[in-house]
Amino acid sequence: MNSQTKTCQNCKQDFTIEPEDFDFYTKIKVPPPTFCPECRMIRRLTWRNERSLFKRTCAKTGKQVITMFHPEAPVVVYDRDIWWSDEWDPIEFGQEYDFSRPFFEQFQKLLSLVPLANLGNTNVVNSPYGNHNADCKDCYLTFASFNNERVAYSRGAVELKDCMDIDTVEKSEQSSNDVICTGLYQTHYSYNTDESINSFFLQHSKNLRDCIGCINLRNKQYCIYNTQYTKEEYMDQKKSLDFGSYKALSNFEEKYSDFVLKFPHKYGNIGKSVNATGDNIGNSKNVKYCFDVFGEVEDSKYISHVIDLKEGYDGYGCGGGATLLYEGIDSGIKAANQYFAVLTHSSFNTRYTYMCYNSKNLFGCIGLRKKEYCILNKQYTKEEYETLVPKIIEHMRAVPYLDAKGQVYRYGEFFPSEISPFAYNETIAQEYFPKKEEEIQAQGYLFRKPEHKDYKITKQASELPDHINELENSILNETIACLGGGSELTQCTGAYRITSEELLFLKKNSIAAPRHCPNCRHYKRLRLRNPLKLWHRSCMCEEGSHEHSGKCSNEFETSYAPERPEKVYCESCYQKEVI
Repeated sequence: MNSQTKTCQNCKQDFTIEPEDFDFYTKIKVPPPTFCPECRMIRRLTWRNERSLFKRTCAKTGKQVITMFHPEAPVVVYDRDIWWSDEWDPIEFGQEYDFSRPFFEQFQKLLSLVPLANLGNTNVVNSPYGNHNADCKDCYLTFASFNNERVAYSRGAVELKDCMDIDTVEKSEQSSNDVICTGLYQTHYSYNTDESINSFFLQHSKNLRDCIGCINLRNKQYCIYNTQYTKEEYMDQKKSLDFGSYKALSNFEEKYSDFVLKFPHKYGNIGKSVNATGDNIGNSKNVKYCFDVFGEVEDSKYISHVIDLKEGYDGYGCGGGATLLYEGIDSGIKAANQYFAVLTHSSFNTRYTYMCYNSKNLFGCIGLRKKEYCILNKQYTKEEYETLVPKIIEHMRAVPYLDAKGQVYRYGEFFPSEISPFAYNETIAQEYFPKKEEEIQAQGYLFRKPEHKDYKITKQASELPDHINELENSILNETIACLGGGSELTQCTGAYRITSEELLFLKKNSIAAPRHCPNCRHYKRLRLRNPLKLWHRSCMCEEGSHEHSGKCSNEFETSYAPERPEKVYCESCYQKEVI
């Protein structure tokens, strides 16, 4: 089949479906999508709340719990330990399929009845303020993270110890304010840097030790602004920089932002991969339009935050030893043939599921564990299930769901955003595609005003002493006004506190105390990374020594937008410039 151009139902822009896409849709027996890739991604992201936490009462025990579900969300919430227990049975909420009503209308009703776990955590110890975490101990305000100890204000942390203010960092210790890095030790304010020690402000570098403000370096020590120093010279320079001072830290950060623009940036962070387009991809093959691919991914497209996946399309936070996934978020883990899934793991042959585990042959189910042959949580025999599912699929085609914007949802579409238990501004859609209230509502999404918190401000950020050494333990009792001023786009909380663990970390590493709340700091880190989007561009290299005369003719797909100030090079030209 040839490529086809279609018009997106949602944004009305044209998008292309390629022959290999049709092959995949035919293999899993779904029609081609009617939303463009970006609108499909946003729709999925509106079903994942990572960082918005609320207090709510467990409907089973009456105990107050911390939860990802807003008190006004029309769902039933159980404490996670109760939810996983045998004290209730989700099959009791089973419904007969009603062929007079659209499927998604019936699913929405079921979603309002079946109890949901308050958080998506597994084996977390002394870490109540976090969500979508597994195997974490003594962590605080940490989200979507795995196997960590003493980590705070972070997201996407994997195998970290004693770190804070981190986003998408693996196997590191005693580091802070880093984004998309691996193997750091006492390294701070760095981006896309690996295996480095005792350093500050690094970008696109590897195996550095005792370096400050560098970019595109390999295997170096005692460098500042890419200039080599002796050990004695370096130590004198480092002392004079003094990042314990907030003024000095801020001035250096601003100067460094200008410095890195003088150097070329590789079109994409892609390593040890074949036939790959996207960004932050490693050890993978035949992956297109993919981002944050941590390895062992093959024959996949439109996937983000993924590891160990074969043949997957349209997913976020998926993989973990999975095959044939389509339109899912937080799905996989030893799974196969899993389509239209949210928070569904270790399951096979499932379609349209939410918070289901260790099950197979499910259609339109919520909260099931170790079940099979269920439709809308009602138990069937194998023969009944296999007879009824094709009829439901045909019914979904004949009697589609219409959302408030008049968009048509037949079989093959992911869940409509309007039936998600989360508001747009509570989900990670707001993080990757930030919008203000008016825009959210104008585009048909739900907006919830953040809960008003009547903080009793006891200190302005401007009143903090400039140097961390001057900050006394009494600061632990203060409520500090955030410099973010309640910004809607950063979900600023307006105020914050400094914890005893945080103060100890800052003093030990001689880093100035923050002047912004954790949410503002999180959004600042997000701005360091490129968007989950690609543009077709040409290499900007004009170096005559790079085996081309005049401007390089190589072209590529890159997450650097054309209007950005960076000099973007192809792989060949970039490697010739890396020191």
